[in-house]
Amino acid sequence: MKLPRLENIEPYFLKLLSGGKRSTGDQFLLALLLIASRFYRMAGQFRNWLYDKRVIRNHALGCLVVSIGNISCGGTGKTPVVEVFAKTLNAKGRKVAILSRGYRSKKHSMWYKFRHMFGQQKLEIPPKIVSDGNELLLDSMYAGDEPYMLASNLKGVAVLVDKDRVKSGLYAIKHYGTDVLILDDGFQYLMLKPHINIVLVDSTDPFGNGHVLPRGLLREPIKNIRRADYIFLSKSDGSPKLRHLKAFLRRHNRRAEIIECCHQPKYIEHVFDRGDTAPLERLRGAKVAALSAIAVPASFERFLTSLGAELVLTRSFPDHHRYTRQEIQDFIRDAKEAGAELIMTTEKDAVRIPKPEQTDLPLYFLRVEINILSGRESFDQCISRICFL
Repeated sequence: MKLPRLENIEPYFLKLLSGGKRSTGDQFLLALLLIASRFYRMAGQFRNWLYDKRVIRNHALGCLVVSIGNISCGGTGKTPVVEVFAKTLNAKGRKVAILSRGYRSKKHSMWYKFRHMFGQQKLEIPPKIVSDGNELLLDSMYAGDEPYMLASNLKGVAVLVDKDRVKSGLYAIKHYGTDVLILDDGFQYLMLKPHINIVLVDSTDPFGNGHVLPRGLLREPIKNIRRADYIFLSKSDGSPKLRHLKAFLRRHNRRAEIIECCHQPKYIEHVFDRGDTAPLERLRGAKVAALSAIAVPASFERFLTSLGAELVLTRSFPDHHRYTRQEIQDFIRDAKEAGAELIMTTEKDAVRIPKPEQTDLPLYFLRVEINILSGRESFDQCISRICFL
């Protein structure tokens, strides 16, 4: 069995887990992954049991905590849901802070850590402040893609990054007077007790192959969705076929409200000249080159074709890939050779794209927002519940 190069490991495993023709070596590797998956599942369930029985105690910080997460790895469209909750609550007068772990964000330098830990005052290292609600304080490399996106789009909302979200929550309460903490990707973070648990399920591919990591893409067994107070079915098309998925979810959780939502494109915006926007009609009939490094690039490409774009070139990288100038320059060259009139990428990718020396083609990202298809009353009820708790 020939193993892939390091940068191709993630796509290799995703392809391996998705099925299809496999070699003898692949089948042997899957058998090992299945064994590891059993141990991972048992360890995760034991951890949950320890919290349920209060052997390990979680923390209550004295303000409302809303957890937004999922039970699968990536691709559910969580960030726009976090954004709409933060924006709506902020508009209703709540003082909101978003707590993120900052997946794949650059860590503080060793000098920074030594200065805080071994200096004269021996201060605890504070969380990374992406935004204090008024201005951006970190770039996407130090903040992480999603926290930087959220901080860019949300005024009046603080965004903090730290693996220890108890610490970052206490910091937000002390320094910003926060009364609502939103845990971004918080369903598995049990150290902080949530008042409301919101779980996203991708309606197009709810649970992958049904296995937990590393044999599948589930972070924990499907039955654990019983902890959810609200279930958002993302990427919904309003199809009646979803009644089977809803019935399945109901078997595991009879009390949660189920809300269908979709990610609706709003406009396109220039990557290097923020504020320079164009209507979606700009894509109709245009020859477009699509560039992305997200969990499900096919969903982005479907968006473009549904808006009338003619895709003449597509290129995808592993999720969270940080582009180099040379990669962008090479893609612009290939796009021109393919006859593209413009290049499209995602908003998450836009924060990781360095400006090349020459931009012979305009480079835009697709601005996407959440649209509630069904369950609007449940969504409004959830907001009211948060506001009046």
